[in-house]
Amino acid sequence: MAAQAHLQEQIRHLPHRPGVYKYFDAEGRIIYVGKAVDLRKRVSSYFTKQDHNKKTQQLVKNIERIEFTIVDSESDAFLLENNLIKQHQPKYNILLKDGKTYPYLCITNERFPRVLPTRNKINDGSRYYGPYASVTGMNLILELIRALYPLRTCTYNLSPENVAAGKYKVCLEYHLGNCKGPCQDLIDEDTYNQHIQQIRNILSGNLSVAKGYFKERMMEAAIDQQYELAHQFKLKLDKLDDFQTKSMVVNPSLSNIDVFSIASNEKSAFINYLKVMNGSIIQTQSLEVQKKLDESDAEILAPMVMQLRQEFESESKEILVNVELPSLPLPSVKIAVPEIGDKRKLLNLSIKNVLYLRKEKESMNEKSKDVNEVRVMEQAKKDLRLKDLPRHIECFDNSNFQGDNPVAAMVCFRNAKPSKKDYRHFHIKTVVGPNDFDSMYEIVTRRYRRLLDEGASLPQLIVVDGGKGQLGMGVKALKDLGLWGQIPIIGIAKRLEEIYVPNDPLPLYIDKKSETLRLIQRMRDEAHRFGITFHRSRRDAATLKTELTDVKGLGPVTADKLLNKFKSVKKIKELSESELISEIGKAKTKVLLDYFAQQDQPAPSAE
Repeated sequence: MAAQAHLQEQIRHLPHRPGVYKYFDAEGRIIYVGKAVDLRKRVSSYFTKQDHNKKTQQLVKNIERIEFTIVDSESDAFLLENNLIKQHQPKYNILLKDGKTYPYLCITNERFPRVLPTRNKINDGSRYYGPYASVTGMNLILELIRALYPLRTCTYNLSPENVAAGKYKVCLEYHLGNCKGPCQDLIDEDTYNQHIQQIRNILSGNLSVAKGYFKERMMEAAIDQQYELAHQFKLKLDKLDDFQTKSMVVNPSLSNIDVFSIASNEKSAFINYLKVMNGSIIQTQSLEVQKKLDESDAEILAPMVMQLRQEFESESKEILVNVELPSLPLPSVKIAVPEIGDKRKLLNLSIKNVLYLRKEKESMNEKSKDVNEVRVMEQAKKDLRLKDLPRHIECFDNSNFQGDNPVAAMVCFRNAKPSKKDYRHFHIKTVVGPNDFDSMYEIVTRRYRRLLDEGASLPQLIVVDGGKGQLGMGVKALKDLGLWGQIPIIGIAKRLEEIYVPNDPLPLYIDKKSETLRLIQRMRDEAHRFGITFHRSRRDAATLKTELTDVKGLGPVTADKLLNKFKSVKKIKELSESELISEIGKAKTKVLLDYFAQQDQPAPSAE
């Protein structure tokens, strides 16, 4: 793909250095940001490679200006690229949804802290945990915390002075047992903060501290014969065990690991992220990103790893992935594709999730297509006043060139989609010259006589390419076959895209923007394309049936061999005798050369 002259000049002056390049369109907007180990090689590849897909071709077509920034290393290029993509959100780059909409759990920075959900992080000294991929997942953890620890939910300023002054009274939450009444100094601050520290551990994925605390309290209460209190601690311990059991993945020794997996199809990539602490999944996210330039799985996953780690504030020192990634700017982090063991089991769990997401999305898309197809057919039934839903439609078109090689084509649509295995070509046999009307009669007759003979199903609608004349011949064919009244038939006239129905001199009005008209036009165009392709192949075959096939002593096999290899009689005439001998042997070469010599003799002059 050739670059414009000013771009070619710019590319020639790009350095062989790592860096980031930016492509601008005619309006000065950044449409793509990329990184490269070698700027000149990478950028020039966009304009020299011939096998780009359509999206990349479209990108290159829109490039009007190139800017670049040199950096010291590939890692620096990766970071700069990531920041520029977030800042400018270019049209052709893969983008991840902004994480600011994700929910967090906040432990407030105040005396007797509260634990509350929020979507806004404020730099006030409070501690935020998350973000969580779903509100449901966050609420499950919040419910666990509130079931284990009686925390306040009020917004009072519980300063020592206010509490000592008796400024507040306990509320309903205290009487329900959900709060220990710090507003009236009914719980000491150290005990409350001990609970808060245990909550921090739970939110960080470490349940062992909280479990140890409740187990110790349970044993103390049992020794003191406070069996009701011991039972309450036992219930809380059971809640923690139940929560951990549901979250357990492989074994508790796996701690502080990020797991990423990717699976893709032609249009989208699907990514799953698992955050593992102490053998438990504490965060998970599955997402779909649209491919922009037919990127590989590794090219998509690499920036997603960086962005998801940033969104979820991960500081894990180990990352497990299912594809080999390019070098990432994470110097102290180990990235691996495990093949065996517990880590492989953990990765397989992530892969199972991502494959399920892909299957679910593809199934939804197929259902959506099915719904669209039914809608189109129902609209066609209404617009064309049909009795049945047109699940099976056939469309006919004639094709000839100045009366030569007359052919016809029939295309079949099932459920509003092309059914190419049912397409048919026709050689016109009974009509001499360019007579579209009689040709239409012949092909409609032949098509449905055959279906009747074979006992095959008939269509719910026939479309003929042409106006009232072609439609009339289609109707005549159906009448002669005894099918008139069994199959609806319409014609579409090319000039004004008008739809004609039998026995009505005026065209049927259909909205020019309707799906019905678009479906009929699509069928007509497909039939025309299919017929033209067949007509050209016949015409080319007839053209290739040259004088060579009439040379006595040469034979059709030899003629075809020469024409297939050298494409024309002119090029065959230019071959030397030795070249011809190597192709067809001495005897046939002599026959052919004698024929050419005879043809080259001047014709006798008329007297």
